[in-house]
Amino acid sequence: MMEKFEELMHFLEGLKMTAVGGVFLLFSLILLFTDYTLPVDPAWVTIIISGLPLLYLALSRLVYEHWVSSALLIVMAMFASLMIGEIFAAGEVVFIMALGALLEDYTVNKSKQGLKDLIDLKPQQGRVIVTENGQTVEKLIDASEINKGDILRVLPGEKIPVDGVIMDGNTSVDQSVMTGESLPLDRTVNDEVFSGTLNLYGSIDIKATKIGKDSSLEKLIRMVQEADEKQAPTQRIADKWATWLVPVALAIAIVTYLVTWNIERAVTILVVFCPCALILATPTAIMAAIGQATKHGVLIKSGEALESMGKVDCITFDKTGTLTYGNLEVSDIIPLTDDVSSQELLRYVTISEIKSEHPIGKAVVNYGKKEGISYIEPDNFNMIPGKGVEVEYKGDKIRSGTTRFMEEYNIDVSDKCITKLDGLRNEGKASIVVALNNNIIGLVGLSDVLRENSGAVVSTLTDDLDTEIALLTGDNHKAANYFASKVGITNIYSELLPENKVEIVEQLKSEEKTVCMVGDGVNDAPALKTADVSVAMGGMGSDIAIDAADIALLGDDIEKLPYLKKLSNSTLFTIHLSISISMCINAVAIVCSVLGLLNPITGALVHNVGSCAVVMLAASLYDRDFSDYIKAVEVKETSENQTVSK
Repeated sequence: MMEKFEELMHFLEGLKMTAVGGVFLLFSLILLFTDYTLPVDPAWVTIIISGLPLLYLALSRLVYEHWVSSALLIVMAMFASLMIGEIFAAGEVVFIMALGALLEDYTVNKSKQGLKDLIDLKPQQGRVIVTENGQTVEKLIDASEINKGDILRVLPGEKIPVDGVIMDGNTSVDQSVMTGESLPLDRTVNDEVFSGTLNLYGSIDIKATKIGKDSSLEKLIRMVQEADEKQAPTQRIADKWATWLVPVALAIAIVTYLVTWNIERAVTILVVFCPCALILATPTAIMAAIGQATKHGVLIKSGEALESMGKVDCITFDKTGTLTYGNLEVSDIIPLTDDVSSQELLRYVTISEIKSEHPIGKAVVNYGKKEGISYIEPDNFNMIPGKGVEVEYKGDKIRSGTTRFMEEYNIDVSDKCITKLDGLRNEGKASIVVALNNNIIGLVGLSDVLRENSGAVVSTLTDDLDTEIALLTGDNHKAANYFASKVGITNIYSELLPENKVEIVEQLKSEEKTVCMVGDGVNDAPALKTADVSVAMGGMGSDIAIDAADIALLGDDIEKLPYLKKLSNSTLFTIHLSISISMCINAVAIVCSVLGLLNPITGALVHNVGSCAVVMLAASLYDRDFSDYIKAVEVKETSENQTVSK
């Protein structure tokens, strides 16, 4: 029975029924200014539609939660107006309240799919190696049946089902789901691998070390769930103030009645005291700001996120896919012998990698094609997972890979080569050693490409908007320091797993900072959830990161961040200004009600003036020009480029 009653209340407070109530209230207002009368005032329909859910809400909060909310004051005004026969005034206050609730609900963050998508990453099966009748066989079993200590075989292209240690084989593993690193990591015997990461090339046998709830992916899912549960719903400003609004309104109304013995004045005080303009102040400003942001390619999912962004004084960035594009490109061609030019070195390495499926190999081949390298396909292509490739080309043997790969063929790695490799690593770059007929002829460096406007964005946020910036990344120390120095970030945290990022965000919050996290990967999801407000790259970022975040930058346009911060600051200012204006109008209306200058109907109309003023002020946000902050980034970007060219 109670469930059906609650369903009825939800139906009445919905958009369609509220609109019906608004139509009948307008009909009632028209009748007030004409000579026509009806047996029943149309405003009664509004009172039933909007008043019953409000009465239920006020009583349930008062009885079950011991919470004096703004709904209680509206209900009191409604009943007081009905007692003296002012039907329109009763309908007006409950309708404005219902409209405000709808507006605020519209801006609240809707259900997100991020957690579901994260759960979908969980491997469902694994190949366990068992001995049957003296023979070693593979059995495909459910991931839930894997036990600690089991030996599992993971084939190329399969997800690793549990955390483990490699017992046999070499491979490259895409760990971006856990660490966010853009480069696949070469893995061999005794190296750790994580559940949910992708085995790219070689077949490996691993020993299960962490299963079920203890696996890295399960911990990641659990952290997102816990962070989501920690986010308490935001109370309306009017509800926060209702604890003193209700007794003050009652006290003024009672004192006025006892002094004047005029019940109409007392009822008018309750009508004009209703915090409808307060209720409208936040949702209308937020709706206008969200509309403005959408025009500029910024998707804001909730009003709470916009408010929080206005308070942010610390922004933490992930590196890969955020400050960088997340794509590998050849950055250095370094010949190590006098008889091989840069062009020849590029041709040899392109030929060796032409059949490779490794992301590094593909990046080299794409660069070679772009540079117009001519070649014919090599013979006897051989890829050794986690180490390198070798081919035969016109009678020559070309090898490309790691120093360990070269040493296995007794190819001398000179001190000059090692020095150059260290230089590339210090800049956070991947490297390929290239050998021709057992002699190293050069190195190729590859790097994630820094976004052209990253430095300008960081500069605008710190200098113009007084915001502290920190870098949180799963990359190694050298890569993190190199990229941070390029964009002007000095607060750097590197080699972080998802739980480490959460710890850093919580640490910053404990220092009384309002923290915004900007990221793009699955591994960022827990930190995005933990931050006060979070921003995801909406173009190439993962769906999970976008769903976990409060705000998405469509098209991966990082230069919109300063615009977003300024818009949020202005929205917060507009909300506070609207509240101040509504309080002033209410104060004047209360004085006029005490003096008998207003009656319940004129009080309701004045009450509407405050609400309209708030809506108009909020609407101005929609067309306000914040493009100066986008232009500021472009100017700084141009200036930086000119400085570099000099």
